[in-house]
Formats: sequence, structure tokens, C-alpha cells
Amino acid sequence: MTVSPTATPCAVITIDGPAAAGKGTLARRLAEHYGFAYLDTGLLYRAVGRRLLDRGGDPCDVEAAVEAASSLRPEALEDPTLRSDETASAASQVAIIPDVRQTLLQFQKRFAASPPGGAPGAVIDGRDIGTVVCPHTPYKLFVMASLEERAERRLKELREQGIESIHGRVLQEMKDRDARDSQRDVAPLVKSEDALLIDTTEMAPEMVFSVALDHLSAQGLAPPELRS
Repeated sequence: MTVSPTATPCAVITIDGPAAAGKGTLARRLAEHYGFAYLDTGLLYRAVGRRLLDRGGDPCDVEAAVEAASSLRPEALEDPTLRSDETASAASQVAIIPDVRQTLLQFQKRFAASPPGGAPGAVIDGRDIGTVVCPHTPYKLFVMASLEERAERRLKELREQGIESIHGRVLQEMKDRDARDSQRDVAPLVKSEDALLIDTTEMAPEMVFSVALDHLSAQGLAPPELRS
């Protein structure tokens, strides 16, 4: 099914921003609050990259990457290895391939137009959701944090998973990934003009959530108890 690029038949909250800025934490909290379906679009690209790695392929192989994207199934997003650094690196490589992005774009638009489980809306996070996937929704957020803070968060996450790493390497990987995301020719990471910018560097998750709720309410998104 191809969804019209202007169609936004239900409420869709978009959250964009760089890695480890706090998008996922906020997105999951908002989805739970409003009773919306949640999609982490980064997992789509990670699933494509993971499939290529598992096959011994090259993430830069355009034909193989497009095939992997075309045959992607929702259950692939449950793979725990999608959170590894190796998979993240592969994901950032397949993400710059235009045909892969176009294929996964349709997946995301279908999710936004018809959220699974009969949910009344969707929360979608990524890097081009407010600019490309759902540009017409009024509910847009852009979450960022300083590079140093994001590296510290990522390092803590890795160590909690029992993965030893050093700050310098994590910081460099974050820089490299930011560069790939912001400098790619197709759908680069950029803040939509009508998105609320939230800098989470010195903000607790509860405060980030509160700021987001205030903005969404001001944009006309009613709390769940007032929606029919």
C-alpha cells in the first residue's frame, strides 16, 4: 500500500534528533501517555544492516541493502543484537542509500497512517520524521544534547550491558555518526522549522517529558482522557 505524502489521518508525534539525545526515552513515555503506537525508525535501518552482516555482506552493497529493506518484517525489530555498535555502524551506512530510504519510507508512512493495534495515533522517532516522513503533522519535537553528554550516556549504556568501552572511542564514533547523518544527500538530520527544540543536556527525563507535553497541548493535542 502506498500512502499519500500529504495524508495524516491520525495524530502523529514526530521526534527527531541525534543518537543518545533522549529521543527513545521521550517517545516511549509519550506513547504510553497518549495510548499511541511507537516506532523507533532507527531499528529499521539497524535491522537492514544486521541482516547484511549476518549474511556476510557489505552494508555499502546497494543491491543487497535494498533487497534486505524490501523483505523486512516487523518481527526483525525484536532482535536484541540491533543495539550493538557493530549494527549501528552498518545502519548508518545503509541509511545513506536512497533506494533503502525510499523503501523504508513507505514502511514508516504506513505505520503513521494506520498505527498497529488500532491505536488512535503514533509516536515515531528518528532523524527525518518531521521533515520527510510526516511533514504535515503539527506535533513535532527535535531533541538534542551536547556531544560530550551524549557520549557519556552511550558509554554508561554500554557498561550497563557489560560491554567494555573507552570514552574516546565512543566520542569519536558519535562524531562520525553525526557527520554521516547530517551530511548525507538524502534526508539529512535537520530540525524542521516548526519543531520544538528541546536540549536535554542538563534536563532530567521528567522535565523533558513535561516540556514536551506542554508543547503538544499548546498545539492542540488533547490529553487521553479528553479524546473520544
